[in-house]
Amino acid sequence: MRKAPALAVSMAALVFVSQALAAPAPVDPAASSIRMGGSTIVALRDMLNVVPNDGSVFGKEVGAGKVGKALSDAHAPTDRITLGVDALLVRQPARNVLIDTGLGPKIGGALMASLAKAGLKPEAINDVLITHSHGDHVGGLRTAAGDLAFPNATIHMSAPEWAWMQEKGDRALVAAISSKVRTFRPGDTVLPNIVAVDTPGHTPGHVGYQIGSGKSRLMDIGDLAHSTIVSLSHPEWIIGYDTDGVEGRGRRETWLARLAASGERVFSPHFPFPGVGRIVKHGPGYAWHPDVTPIR
Repeated sequence: MRKAPALAVSMAALVFVSQALAAPAPVDPAASSIRMGGSTIVALRDMLNVVPNDGSVFGKEVGAGKVGKALSDAHAPTDRITLGVDALLVRQPARNVLIDTGLGPKIGGALMASLAKAGLKPEAINDVLITHSHGDHVGGLRTAAGDLAFPNATIHMSAPEWAWMQEKGDRALVAAISSKVRTFRPGDTVLPNIVAVDTPGHTPGHVGYQIGSGKSRLMDIGDLAHSTIVSLSHPEWIIGYDTDGVEGRGRRETWLARLAASGERVFSPHFPFPGVGRIVKHGPGYAWHPDVTPIR
């Protein structure tokens, strides 16, 4: 791993926040734990993101009517898609690793209170892994006062994502975290038992993280898929949040097929809390099976 390059930022935070946020809604803090090998995996609640079904985000090329039909078939409201905004804590014997940080306290995120429910203070986080630099994943890197939220943590981000964030992201946030960022190449083992999976499309340097090995393995898919209904039943539909819609669709289709075939557990920060389960083949698309069984 190498130290992040010098600062080079030119655009405002709004670029990232507008791509990540529709109508935020507060939630009660929560922490849900499972065991996986020698680690404890903890899903942490932050907020909800309520996206209107208006054709601007989901199913951009097919229209709100077809998206509404998919929602109706799943007995869900047809005028909106409600997404979680959550994070994942990996508690290993020698370190505490946080994957993504939610929207942050300025937006009203509950991540810090959820972390407290897991029995940790922000100072106890050793490493923060970022799937990508949209505001609902990096907003919690700072406190409401603008200080580092996790002062003792190294922030890990893929090299192409950090380069993109420096160009497009919130200059104040980039300045605040620059000395803490360490970059890696997609595909690297970032930390013991945590491998970065190359999944660009949503953003240029988007990655997922595979945690553990063999049967005791879970993949944090980041924003490969957003909705358990729309993204899984129609993975071929382009999503407006993706920087490259065609590449994002291709990665989504490839990885959903792979995860359904392997039966590997996944965590999605945008699926209903706690966001841990399996993706299974269902008709021409896929379905979500939440996991309520502890991993051993």
